[in-house]
Amino acid sequence: MKVDLWPVDGTPPPTKTPSRWRRFLEHHLPSVVIYLMVATLVAVVLYPHMVVTVPSGEVGVLWKRFGGGTVLDPRKLKSEGFNLILPWNRVFLYDLRLQSFTEPYNAISSDGVSLTATVIVRFRLQRDAVPVLHQAIGPNYEQVLVQPGIGSLTRQVIAEYTAEQAYSTARQEIQDKIRNLVEERLSEKMMEHAGEEEGEESYRVSMSTIFILYDVLVTGIELPAAIVAAINRKTEQYYIAEEYKFRVEREKRESERKKIEAEGIRDFQQIVSQGISESYLRWRGIEATLQLSQSTNAKTVIIGNGKDGLPIILGNGGAPAPPAGSTTPDGNDNKERTTAASPAVPLEKTPAAALATPAEKIPPASSSTSSGTSPEKSHSLWPISLSDIETYLTQMLLPTERKTEPLSSQPSQ
Repeated sequence: MKVDLWPVDGTPPPTKTPSRWRRFLEHHLPSVVIYLMVATLVAVVLYPHMVVTVPSGEVGVLWKRFGGGTVLDPRKLKSEGFNLILPWNRVFLYDLRLQSFTEPYNAISSDGVSLTATVIVRFRLQRDAVPVLHQAIGPNYEQVLVQPGIGSLTRQVIAEYTAEQAYSTARQEIQDKIRNLVEERLSEKMMEHAGEEEGEESYRVSMSTIFILYDVLVTGIELPAAIVAAINRKTEQYYIAEEYKFRVEREKRESERKKIEAEGIRDFQQIVSQGISESYLRWRGIEATLQLSQSTNAKTVIIGNGKDGLPIILGNGGAPAPPAGSTTPDGNDNKERTTAASPAVPLEKTPAAALATPAEKIPPASSSTSSGTSPEKSHSLWPISLSDIETYLTQMLLPTERKTEPLSSQPSQ
């Protein structure tokens, strides 16, 4: 129970008057809350239509519902970031970065072969020309303008080449021609608009000022499988023919080499034959004889007048060599079988003066091959010394000074 306190004298206590703001809130608080709720709801509903965020590398073209449509002024384009517009207006975004698309085009070559060319086009949009592009063509400008134009020019260029050229050698030339034709068409074509109503803007803009073309790349040429196989076989046969040409050229060079070699040998023989005399050949024969006399191989040395006045040396073949010092008389006192050591150097390169004197051989006490003949009756020249051979060869080379005394009468050393 609330208790009111009154003064003793009976006068009522003083009362506090509320402030003006408090009285306003007490009277208008419900309406303020309702208004705030409505405003919040409206903001939530209109936020997607009033706030536009332009991503990086893009630009927004403003379209006014009650202001004449597309704003063609490049200064009123919406840049990157946060932008506010009226809810009944719209913003269309265009990418200003480098763009590319890949498209296969069917074409026919000059020899009537149907093929498929895959083309990659890389381009970029000019910022100031985006409003005109939006009004004249729209956001789907690739499907409406770029791809059909590139396809038409690609078919036109490929029709100038055969299927083999387009498949192998002329690909770079084809893509260069396509790019040149695209650039010419862009500079020739214009986008025009004449303002018919009052206040409407008019323009006449070249396509080359809207698109910046970087390159047109032909990445692949697809031919029927039979045509590809025929081209590969033709290329293979071409290289086989080139291989045979190389072989023929190599044989020609080889024949020239052999001809030059034969001419050199002929000239060498002519030069050498003019400087070789009979005395020189005899001297070389003497050197060879002295070297062979010291060879370890089994041989038969016949001391006498040979064809050129040199000793006759016969090889023993596969027969075993006779023991050192053994003699075999055969009716001629000037024949002897001997065995010596071969030099380590070629025979024609060892001078006669550098040859060592062979070791003397001691004749055996008795010969097992003699049949009743006494040692006193055998006229053996063994052991023969190097000086005896040199004396004999000197007598042959100098016949006018040859001694009358027979060689067998010289005392053995």
